[in-house]
Amino acid sequence: MERQAFWKWKEYTWKAEKDWRGAETVTAGVDIGSVSTQAVVTIDGEIYAFSSLRTGSSSPDSAVRGMEAALGNTGMELKDINYIVGTGYGRVNVPFAQRTITEIACHARGANYVNPAVRTILDMGGQDCKAIRCDERGKVVEFMMNDKCAAGTGRGIETVADLLEVPIEEIGPLSLQVKEEPRFVSSTCIVFARTEILGLFRQGWSTEEVLASFTGALAKRTCSLLERLGVEKEFIITGGIAKNVGVVKRIERTLGIEGVSSPIDPQILGAVGAALFAKDLYLKSKQ
Repeated sequence: MERQAFWKWKEYTWKAEKDWRGAETVTAGVDIGSVSTQAVVTIDGEIYAFSSLRTGSSSPDSAVRGMEAALGNTGMELKDINYIVGTGYGRVNVPFAQRTITEIACHARGANYVNPAVRTILDMGGQDCKAIRCDERGKVVEFMMNDKCAAGTGRGIETVADLLEVPIEEIGPLSLQVKEEPRFVSSTCIVFARTEILGLFRQGWSTEEVLASFTGALAKRTCSLLERLGVEKEFIITGGIAKNVGVVKRIERTLGIEGVSSPIDPQILGAVGAALFAKDLYLKSKQ
């Protein structure tokens, strides 16, 4: 019998119920991350369709799959898109993109789309975390990155999900089901953290306590990065880990700041920013 892959999060697509054919601009952003791939299509600067899939072994293939999934049953073809920007870890491998822009700039722009008042962004991705400060236009002012090890990233959470045999979507809620916060996992390397977690079980810790320890450690390291940058309100978390309520609540508790709630999936905001840059670049090219 095939072993269940507890780390696998649900892939999905979405489409607005509107006609794109009369739009002045149709642009797209494709964010190729180490763990996930998002493709977002906008019409006249508003989100029209998107997909969120797991990144495969080939970045170009992941880009194609992501765009095909986003276009889905829209009736739109690649040739109907005026301009496409690639971003993320594999941005140079988006075969149909006219331009590439860093994920730092794209997440800031995507956060600005959600709320122009946002000044601090924490992008928690598959293999690194980035603390970003931006201005009222969503332009990056300053940023810092932590990419030393996977223990504080989406890859680390996937590893823990499989190790503890807990579906990845349940890690956040379960981690909050403790009477008090336990001591944190001390290892910053996922290999050593894995050994440390197994040791906690041998000491009689519950699954909830172990998850609280791991997510608490992740939040602590992330807050250290944010504090070095300097946190200005309003504050928002983007990327896949933004959907882990255990990590988010602990970051907010440590900072003493409640983050801005995104009405759209925070995992797609990098691709949203890329699609908005694509709109600007297309209109500029027409002048």
